[in-house]
Amino acid sequence: MDWILLVAMVALLGFMFWSSRKRAAKMKAEQEAKARAMLPGVKVLLQGGLYGVLVSYDGEDLSKSAIVELAPGMEVEVHSQAILRVVEDETVTEDEFIEAEADRAEYEADVAGGVISSVSDDRAAQKTADTTADPAKPSDAKPQA
Repeated sequence: MDWILLVAMVALLGFMFWSSRKRAAKMKAEQEAKARAMLPGVKVLLQGGLYGVLVSYDGEDLSKSAIVELAPGMEVEVHSQAILRVVEDETVTEDEFIEAEADRAEYEADVAGGVISSVSDDRAAQKTADTTADPAKPSDAKPQA
């Protein structure tokens, strides 16, 4: 009975060692792929959720900072590990574009026909009602955030 328990523990330790090495190898491969993709001119996503274009980056020395252009003429210096990933441009097929344009045209027709009221129309009507209301009379409407 003691031998079975010992063999099971050795097998468990062996599995844990093997899976951690496999995970480490996978992470290293992902980091190498990221470093190869980090070329000046690519669009990147920063940890803060900002998108920008990579201006300079040293993949060999991660202690050096990277320069990212967030808007034309506005460059920021960030820690090189603050770059999460390279953003691939999504291509839209012709069918998806036509479908999106049809949905937009249908929505605009519904707003123009009064079937749907747009948010901006609702806010404009609320502002008009607020300005024409008697200021001395208490309002039943709840304040909006």
